[in-house]
Amino acid sequence: MTLGEKQRIFTWNIHLLIEFVYKQGFQLSFGEVYRTLEQQKIYFQTGRSKTMNSLHLKRLAVDFNFFKDGRMLFQDAARYSEDVMLLKPVGDYWISLNTDNRWGADWDKDGNPLNDKFRDPYHFEMQDNSTIV
Repeated sequence: MTLGEKQRIFTWNIHLLIEFVYKQGFQLSFGEVYRTLEQQKIYFQTGRSKTMNSLHLKRLAVDFNFFKDGRMLFQDAARYSEDVMLLKPVGDYWISLNTDNRWGADWDKDGNPLNDKFRDPYHFEMQDNSTIV
């Protein structure tokens, strides 16, 4: 499968995810989709990203801003774990759409998004085997 074909599948899956999110009573806006190599280097150097091989570079990842009942999720540190669990059905749905899909709050796919040290619950990606130079 070419990268372009994978990007089109990813885009279709994002469409399905957006529909699901709204049916669950959430609203959302886009955070980051495409990322330049220069921006990725900055994120990596500052610890905002743990990899230089981000799927944002391939247009196979998206970050969303989630809203529920007029409140933007993940803005209050005291409610962070609650917000992650609130999104768990969304993450589970994303993973169900394609075996290559990953949700940032469940990187190791153990079913418990609160176990991971580096959590990114607003991040949705599709794995790809090719590498980025």
